[in-house]
Amino acid sequence: MKILIVGAGGGGATAAARMRRIDERAEIILFERGSSISYAHCGLPYYVGGGNTHVYKGTIGASIAKVFGLTVASSGVSAKRLKRSGVDYLSSYTHGVSHAGYYPDAQSLSVKILFSPKDGRLFGAQVVGSAGVDKRIEMFTQVIGRQGTVYDLAEMEQAYAPPYSSAKDPVNVAGFVAENILLGKVRILHWREVDSLDFSKDYLLDVRTREENSWQNIAGSAVIPLDELRNRLEEIPRFKRIIVYCAIGLRGYIAARILLQNGFQEVYNLSGGFTTYIRAKES
Repeated sequence: MKILIVGAGGGGATAAARMRRIDERAEIILFERGSSISYAHCGLPYYVGGGNTHVYKGTIGASIAKVFGLTVASSGVSAKRLKRSGVDYLSSYTHGVSHAGYYPDAQSLSVKILFSPKDGRLFGAQVVGSAGVDKRIEMFTQVIGRQGTVYDLAEMEQAYAPPYSSAKDPVNVAGFVAENILLGKVRILHWREVDSLDFSKDYLLDVRTREENSWQNIAGSAVIPLDELRNRLEEIPRFKRIIVYCAIGLRGYIAARILLQNGFQEVYNLSGGFTTYIRAKES
């Protein structure tokens, strides 16, 4: 028999002693959030036993809920709490799928992570989707719990097979994107900043296909599909700040790298792309 007693004060120690008299072979665990247990006569055997003590390391605060057809989950510290605590942080949005996209019934997953601009330490994570959310939030929780970084996310290994994950899991991708930000490979702009753009100083560039742009776009944006970008660089003003966007951020990142490598100085990629922007505006 295994018995867990929460609270190692006088009452908990007394209960443990009573259970020991009832069953000498029982495995009894006293759970105490503090650094010591009761010194009363019932607690002394556990106190002097040495090996019978265990320090509680705390919780990360992982939570998950089902909202109609969606599952929402979070872990670690939120952006609001970091702001209130005066902690500097960066955030990024990524979008992926619950398993390999070519395998039937893949569902979209949206991920937001918060991390330190100094060393990449992961502060918090949020995941929304229809499938696979629980698995990903648990992966994030493990990294947060051991004070890991976004570099750890990029190297996390998962059990891979097309019905269960992609070769590059959404957790890995979140790490890759954050790593690119920290290493200065790309600068990002968030959806909240789009509406405050000054088009006399800013140039908003949509690098999706013309069909995607005609379906829905951000007002005021020019359209140069990624496949045409290298041949149309002369159309882009060099005296303005360039903000590029695509559907989820990948093509925007490639476009930003092309522009930077061709001498453009102020280039930003819209984090999470048009998908994050439109979902946030419509919510």
